[in-house]
Amino acid sequence: MITGRPPHLKTFDYRGFHRYFLTFCTDYRRRLFTTEEAVTLVREQILRAARENQFGIIAYCFMPDHLHLLIAAQCESADCLHFIARAKQYSGYYYAQRYRRRLWQRYGYEHVLRDDELTLVVARYIFENPVRARLVSGVEDYPFSGSCVYTTGELLEAIVRWSG
Repeated sequence: MITGRPPHLKTFDYRGFHRYFLTFCTDYRRRLFTTEEAVTLVREQILRAARENQFGIIAYCFMPDHLHLLIAAQCESADCLHFIARAKQYSGYYYAQRYRRRLWQRYGYEHVLRDDELTLVVARYIFENPVRARLVSGVEDYPFSGSCVYTTGELLEAIVRWSG
């Protein structure tokens, strides 16, 4: 469990056309994302927050005890900190209603991406996470990852072209 609050960038306001790599850990790193039912419930609320806050979800991966998101603002007024708050609030509320337990650790991690090349590096990291954790043998075998902007195939093809 994270004991302190990871600092936000002091000179950055988190608004505008930016891309972010986010990681949210489950409360006490419990393995809560092991069923399609739990993942679907949380994913729907993350998507709700993304729509309301005008972010596209380029890549996501629900690992058993954490969630990785690669998001991109779709307008100048998009506010990443507001998206994070709403995504965790909505998903945490509905998860607690269904499962009677807390979903998220209080704080998460965010990283502002600086160039287009880094987008594919982060997407690759996200998609390969279940392989590195030995949950599956191939990226395409993991049921709890994908993209809401591209098909998974399109994103994987871009990653292969970029890294090859």
